[in-house]
Formats: sequence, structure tokens, C-alpha cells
Amino acid sequence: MNIRDFEYLVALAEHKHFRKAAESCFVSQPTLSGQIRKLEEELGTVLLERSSRRVLFTDSGMQLVEQARRILKEIKMFRDMANGQSEDMCGPLHVGFIPTVGPYLLPRIVPALKTEFPDLELYLHEAQTSHLVRQLEEGKLDCLVLASVEETQPFKEITVYNEPLSLAVPSQHEWAHNQQVEMAELNGKTVLMLGEGHCLRDQALGFCFAAGAKDDERFRATSLETLRNMVAAGAGITLLPELSLPEQKEKDGVCYLKAVNPVPSRNLALVYRPGSPLRQRFEKLASVIKAQLARSCEPAV
Repeated sequence: MNIRDFEYLVALAEHKHFRKAAESCFVSQPTLSGQIRKLEEELGTVLLERSSRRVLFTDSGMQLVEQARRILKEIKMFRDMANGQSEDMCGPLHVGFIPTVGPYLLPRIVPALKTEFPDLELYLHEAQTSHLVRQLEEGKLDCLVLASVEETQPFKEITVYNEPLSLAVPSQHEWAHNQQVEMAELNGKTVLMLGEGHCLRDQALGFCFAAGAKDDERFRATSLETLRNMVAAGAGITLLPELSLPEQKEKDGVCYLKAVNPVPSRNLALVYRPGSPLRQRFEKLASVIKAQLARSCEPAV
């Protein structure tokens, strides 16, 4: 057996589908299926229930999957330790981003990172916080750039930016001519929000509930762009993070107003495992991100 056998086994357990598991490992389905069968023969153990049309693992199969995960995590740690002996920013680095950060942050920082670290191979992954945290725990990702939440507390965090949230209202709204809005003005108002699973939803709702506003239960957005379009259509108002705002105060039917007293915000951080030997690389990465954001971000409108 070899490392690839463990990767095939774990991929099959995660995807519960031979074709999808093979695609994730960049091999053909017959190759993956054949290697799993060879592994069973070598171990003398049945890993899968082949009478079912679904991928079902036997009890011993699931135990070996968990062991394979631990082995792959240790191998990743071994490689990271070897890479960590050098302070050079080179080789692969897998970084996760949440959907409410990645699309707006990456265009600001990727050119600078490529210039500063030309030998660094950045692999960028986007998913919701819970999925990214799980991948970080399993060693599939090296670090994350996201908003600090309770789920990230067990990890090491390097703050890169404190991002204000601004109020987005339709261009014809009564507040559209204002430069800023007191959060207390939201008392009794209904706000549009992202759906469950987005950490920004809970963060924004916390500020809105404190101000006396309530969530519009008839609608749950899947992205910030959906929220923006709903506001433009006159369906309601919402809070949007600063990085997602245009330069103009008003654009495409939406006005962006500074929210004050208090200023709602979220803490963006680079997050990594406490025992990672790549700490110095993360610190350098965070330093460039922090500096780039300080240069490119202006106060919220």
C-alpha cells in the first residue's frame, strides 16, 4: 500500500461516490475502484458493502478510514515541518476564504502577494466557515482568511483588518440623501439577511437586533450580490461589509450609508492550527494582507 491508497480511501468516504471521489483525486473511476479492491486484498479485509448501489463502508472499513485520515494528517505535518525549516516563501500553500470575504478581498491582495512572494504557489478555496474549519482541522487547508467567530477560537489568529458594515438602502429610500444613519434608527425596521451557515448573518443580525430591528423571515439570500440586488429592487435594507462596497455612494439603485453609534463591524483574521510549523509564513502572509488593506481601503461611506 502507499499514500495514494489512503487518499483514495478517504476521498471515497467523503464523497460516497466513486466518480466524484476519482475526480477529486484526479484519476479515472476504474483506477480508484481497482486500487480500493487491491487494498482490500492486501489487508485481507472487506472495506465496502458491494451489494448496495450506494457506497457503504463496513465497520472495519470506517475504522480504517479514520486511521487513514490520521496518517494523511501526520504526513502533511511531516512535510510542513520540512518546509518550515526554511523561511523562504515558496512551494504550495492552501488558503481558505469565506464567500463574503474572498470575492472582494482577493482582487486587492493577490497581485501584491504574487509580487512579494513570486515562488509561493497559492491554492485558494472558498466555502462557508464550518466547512473551512473542518478542512483546517483535517490538515487539508494550511490557513484561513475569514471573520473571527466562536468556531475559530481553538486556532491561532492574526488580525488583518477590522471591517465596518455599512447600511445599504434603495436609491429612493427616505434615508438615501443621508451621509450616515444612527443604528437606533433601525428600531422597528425589517432587514434582509443572508441564509443560515453564513457567519456574516449572525454578526449583522446581532447589531440589528441590538438596535431593535428584526429579520425578514420571508427571504434568505445566498450571497451578498443577491442581497444587493434585492435592495436595488426595493425589497428592503441590509448591512454590507466595507470590502464589498463600490467607490460611489450610490450605484445601480443602491445607496450606501455609514452606520454609527455603534459602528457595526467584523474582525477579519488569518487563522491557522496552533501546532503548525508554518507559523512564520502565515505571519508574513498576514503582514502583506494587512498592509495592502490599509493602503487600499478608505473609510466606509
